[in-house]
Amino acid sequence: MDFSTLPILRQAADSSDKITSPDPHPMDPLLDLESGTNHELSLSKTVLGVWKVPSNTDLCCIYRVPNCLRRVSPEAYTPQSVLIGPLHHSLKLQALKSRGDITNAKLMDYLNMEEHKKFYLREFEKRLQGKKTIDGFKRVIKEDEDMIRASYLESTAWIKSREFVEIILHDSVFILEFMLRLSVTGNEKIGDPLIDEPCLAQEINRDFILLENQIPFFILEKLFGPIVLILRNKTFHELTITHFEFLGKMGSDARFRHFTDLLRCVRVETVPDHAFDRCYKPVYQMYNADKLDGGGIKFEVVKDPLSVLVTFDKGVLKIHKFLADDDAEITTRNIMALEQCHYPFNSHVSNYIIFLDFLIDTEKDVSLLVEKGIITDWLGNHGSVAKMVNKLGLGVLNNDSYYSEIATNVINHYGNPWNKSRSILRRVYFSNLWRGTATLVAAFLLVLSLIQAVTSIIDVIKE
Repeated sequence: MDFSTLPILRQAADSSDKITSPDPHPMDPLLDLESGTNHELSLSKTVLGVWKVPSNTDLCCIYRVPNCLRRVSPEAYTPQSVLIGPLHHSLKLQALKSRGDITNAKLMDYLNMEEHKKFYLREFEKRLQGKKTIDGFKRVIKEDEDMIRASYLESTAWIKSREFVEIILHDSVFILEFMLRLSVTGNEKIGDPLIDEPCLAQEINRDFILLENQIPFFILEKLFGPIVLILRNKTFHELTITHFEFLGKMGSDARFRHFTDLLRCVRVETVPDHAFDRCYKPVYQMYNADKLDGGGIKFEVVKDPLSVLVTFDKGVLKIHKFLADDDAEITTRNIMALEQCHYPFNSHVSNYIIFLDFLIDTEKDVSLLVEKGIITDWLGNHGSVAKMVNKLGLGVLNNDSYYSEIATNVINHYGNPWNKSRSILRRVYFSNLWRGTATLVAAFLLVLSLIQAVTSIIDVIKE
């Protein structure tokens, strides 16, 4: 698109109800989408939150969550304690301005974490060669600054180079030091509240997986790969997989761009290869679980809560376990946001949630799936699970889905009259052991009565 052809709206000089035509005046409030520069003030004045045209689409992988998703659940995408990377740097500035205002708990948490980053940096200096190592980190970050900036769709030009390097340095060291400390925790306190208080550690880990709260993994690996080998005798890649408890659940050679991408990779690893190559239709129709159960569809669980693989064969719909807990919504929403921005044609987690949304209309559907072991309800209320799943799909594009073939096969099986009749027979007369036994006894007595009647008729005919 040629942005120069777009009309420019500005205030009328003489009349409040008149829009003037564009003119080449140098003070026009134009925005340079590449650099985020506001030419109204000066060529060096930069604007927060402005998109840029990606200079390298292969590098661009970290995005601001689209508003169509954010407005459904803003808190799911917003860091609660620690701010990582440049996209939320403005929140740090807000927190600094509010210093001393203890009524704003979230900003106070941000401030505390910024101070803790400095503490971790000092502690990390003690692990190896002190300031020399930190200076080496700065040089590496400076050398790769353009690549790091290119990883964000949103322009970071408003952050000066020196400040940008400091952001990446402090946030990267914080991530590594936190991982290292958490990997050797024992039963005694060590004087670090993030480690001594499990609820704080859990909140940090939640913030680590938010899409807007990311640092490109390539720079973390480049900075810390050699150091982690010395400190833990493993690669930083292995340390990361271990930290997020994915060891053995994905290939050691699995590549990912950042932590949110890691969470997606481990879930789509079991999706068949053809799902990435072929073109599918969106899922337009699917019946809810309770209705399918009444129509002869059997449900079986595959006990892997990280997989989104679904299969249907001989009337049996096999679905991997879905854990509905306090973290499920945050994790799923951020993976779906990444897919909507970065993997729009392979959005398997989003498509899986849409498929699940078709299955769940009410808490009755949740009850059935809980009974079958497909859903583990840690929210304590089946209605809350149904509401959560139904809201997850709001604002998500129902794109090409490999689940569409499964949905079609399920609907065809459900529509078969023989399958329905057999299901009704099983549900009415063989729903449990006692009813099934009573049905068989009644059938046996009926057969005996029939035999007796036939025998009596034969005797009468012979006489």
